[in-house]
Amino acid sequence: MNALELAGVSKAYGSVRAVDAVDLGIATGSLMAVVGPSGSGKTTLLRLIAGFETPDAGTIRLGGEPLFDGATAVPPHRRNIGYVPQEGALFPHLSAADNIAFGLRADRRTRTRRVDELLEIVELDRALRERRPHELSGGQQQRVALARALAQQPRLMLLDEPFSALDAGLRASTRRAVARMLRGVGMTSILVTHDQAEALTFGDQLAVMRAGRVVQSGAPIDLYRRPLDEATALFLGEAIVLDAHMVDGRADCALGRLAVDDETKSGAVRVLLRPWQLTVAATAAGDAPGRGFVTAREFNGESVLLRVTIADGPGGRALPAPLVIDVPAVAGAEPAIGASVQVGTRGVAHVLARPSG
Repeated sequence: MNALELAGVSKAYGSVRAVDAVDLGIATGSLMAVVGPSGSGKTTLLRLIAGFETPDAGTIRLGGEPLFDGATAVPPHRRNIGYVPQEGALFPHLSAADNIAFGLRADRRTRTRRVDELLEIVELDRALRERRPHELSGGQQQRVALARALAQQPRLMLLDEPFSALDAGLRASTRRAVARMLRGVGMTSILVTHDQAEALTFGDQLAVMRAGRVVQSGAPIDLYRRPLDEATALFLGEAIVLDAHMVDGRADCALGRLAVDDETKSGAVRVLLRPWQLTVAATAAGDAPGRGFVTAREFNGESVLLRVTIADGPGGRALPAPLVIDVPAVAGAEPAIGASVQVGTRGVAHVLARPSG
């Protein structure tokens, strides 16, 4: 059963359609990441769910109850939705404990017990309870903000790029910890982010937004392996997209004949490979598909980036740009600049379902 249901939700600011006819369902107890480039409408969508903005059209239901349906518009303070903003927005003059307890209606003993419970949930030492926000690290501040939102026992948690101000290492560890905490309490949650790695690793569901629309949603692994179009494929990670021609359930391209995940297609198609699917082997010069020449090398410690220009051999199609291939840095084994190599593939290529747009 879905905890949250959006149907035909739209919002325009003048002539700009920030959110355009969005349909989306979020399963009870699941974590969803909404990802998209700047200006894609993801933050506006979050604000519409929270009630900070009013849709122009559509319906929003939480637990089967309407939050907005044209006739009904429940105000933000009555939606029982937790919200963690980008900067945490803690009160600087209050301690961590008082920030968490802000808004709790209970006697002092009950408030103290509840704060201690929440500190344990968000994995913060009770010794930090009397510290002011400026005495906490960025990751600790975000956990206090999460605890404050959880204190109200919301039906839904919204997180608006809460890790963006943290450095890379702290960002990853805090994201993992927050996801673990939310799963631990069974909290249905939505994370908005522009970081593809963050979106792929945060939750059970992923929605990709572009130009105000949800262009694809589903399990993160499915979107990464089987994106609908080239723009989504490239947005979710490094990708090699090739022109190909389907023959007998296989795709003929510049790298030769590839196995694909949709053998029903025929004629001209575009196929997707991820960089880990490419292999490089030293070979004598030749004109078979996948043969090429190393034109540049870049040492990166544990690996070497090779730039390989593919030759236009029989049955192959010349590539407009060199391939960049990451290979293990094994002393003396990396092909030299100018070396002839054979680029192969592993696994199956994904046939893109539709053009970009």
